[in-house]
Formats: sequence, C-alpha cells, structure tokens
Amino acid sequence: MISKKWIVAVCTTGVLAFGVAACGDDDDDDGGSSSGGDLSGEISLDGSSTVFPFAQAAGELFKEENSGVSVTVGEAGTSGGFEKFCAGEIDISDASRPIEPEEEDACKKEGVEYTEVQVANDGIAIVTNPGLEISCLTTDQLAQLWSDDSVTNFSDLGEDADTGEPLPDAEVSLYGPGTDSGTFDYFTEEVNGEEGKSRDDYQPSEDDNVLVEGVSGDESGLAYFGFSYYEQNSDALNLVSVDSGDGCVAPSLETIQDGSYAPLARPIFMYPSAEAMSKPEVAGFMQFVVDNYDSIAEQAFIVPMDETQAEEAKSAVEGAAG
Repeated sequence: MISKKWIVAVCTTGVLAFGVAACGDDDDDDGGSSSGGDLSGEISLDGSSTVFPFAQAAGELFKEENSGVSVTVGEAGTSGGFEKFCAGEIDISDASRPIEPEEEDACKKEGVEYTEVQVANDGIAIVTNPGLEISCLTTDQLAQLWSDDSVTNFSDLGEDADTGEPLPDAEVSLYGPGTDSGTFDYFTEEVNGEEGKSRDDYQPSEDDNVLVEGVSGDESGLAYFGFSYYEQNSDALNLVSVDSGDGCVAPSLETIQDGSYAPLARPIFMYPSAEAMSKPEVAGFMQFVVDNYDSIAEQAFIVPMDETQAEEAKSAVEGAAG
C-alpha cells in the first residue's frame, strides 16, 4: 500500500526531473511500498503525452518511498518515445498504442529487448469550446470532419446525433495531436479508417495542454486528446459524446474501462527495456506501478486497469524481472 505521503502536488508540467526534494511532505515514516525504500539511481521515461500524467504521478509517488531515485519523465509523443527507446537513450517508453512493426525492427537492430506492460486505460475525448454547442457526433461525422478539408462549417455535418438539431453555423477550427502522437495514430486508424490519414489544416501539438489552451480560447474550436486532460480542465471545455452505431456514449471511467465508449477507448502502456529491468531501481519502479496502479491512476485523472488487466500487468513485470 502507498503511505499517506502519496497525496502530492504536481510540481510542473512539461519535462520533469524528480530530484532530491520531493513535492510532498517527508515527515511520514511509513514506507510501505512493495519496492522497498533503499533504492537509488536514475530512471528515464519518455513518450506519450497521454501516458505522461500517469508516469508523472508514478514518479512522484515512487520517490516518496525511494528518495534516492531520480525519475525523469518526458512527453515526446509515442513515436518520439519509441525512437529514443530503440536507440537506447531511455529506460522506459510510454505509449498510447502498441509498438508498431517498424519500431520493433528498429529496436531489434539495436539489440533492445523489451516487455509490453499495460498500466491504465484511456478514452480519446472529443471536446469543444463551451460556446460551441455540440452534444454528440457519429463516428461517420468525425471521419468526415477530420478527413475532408472541404468541411469548413460545422453545419456541413448535418444534425447533432443526440438532439437532432442542426449543428452550429460556425467556422471549423480544429486542434489535435501531431503526427508523432500515438493518439493521432489511433484516432486516424479507428475513425478515419487509415493510420495517418487526416486533414492537415488544424493546429497540431504533441502537448495536450497546448491543445486544451487552444480550444478553450477559440469560440469555434474542436479538439481530440486524452480523457485525463478533459478531466483536469472540464470547467473550460464541453465534452462531446460519440455514436458508433449503438447510440451516443460519453467517455467516463465506466465506459472507458468496459469498452462501451467505442471505438475510442484503449489501453495505454509502458515498455521497459530488458537492460533497464536488470537495474533494481527500474524493476522496483515497474513493480510499484503495477502494485499501485489504481492510486496512481486516481492521482493522474487516468482510468485504472480492471482486475484482469492488472493481473496480466503484474505477470508481465514479474516475467521481465526474471
């Protein structure tokens, strides 16, 4: 179990290095983590901006139990993370999609072996500026919006899938992940029908916080990004439900975890390398993650794994640790 010290504030956004001083109080003697408390060394993670809040929280909470370990977390995007990982530059790659064949080949070429570990669940949230009143869109409407740049006004999409009313007469202004993002890969494949197929006249960023700022400040803005970023900014955003054929469904802990928020519910991963897992601090960190996945997810506004997923994750870590 995590001690009472786990209730910590996130120090900064962007790339974080958890150094000698932790964010939370350090006057609690309860060090009940399964990872011990006598570990030291450095751990480097990079990759998905969707996984970033989870990795960030995990690093903070792990350090509360292991003050001698420095955990550095970056958010270069899933593709960017795998590029660094397969080059041997980081210990763990954070990914919002499974590793792809060309990335597997790159790792194999460099002799980088790894284990895929699911750590949480995510739903890709469709959001608008609160002034843009859209209740629900079908997956066909989303595909039309994000594939066809001739759609210049939301009214071109027809009716709101929930209310049946005409969609707003407002100029289309879109924000979304950049091409290095696993969220971009997943969304384009599941919604647009082909990975990488997307209109390019939108404001891209691998940093979901930038997307939040963009759409919340644009009266006709619409965006898609990880659900946790909506959760953290729900007062500034309007959440759009999605109808994939069985009625409008909004993303939530329940609909993401049970998969009914289709097709935009998905698992998210950490990929530790075999070399990194030979280091006690990395093995201890990954064990800490799968032992405390629910508390870490709560801290990060991420949807936790269910019990079956958690057991599979623990088995994967145990196997990787030998």
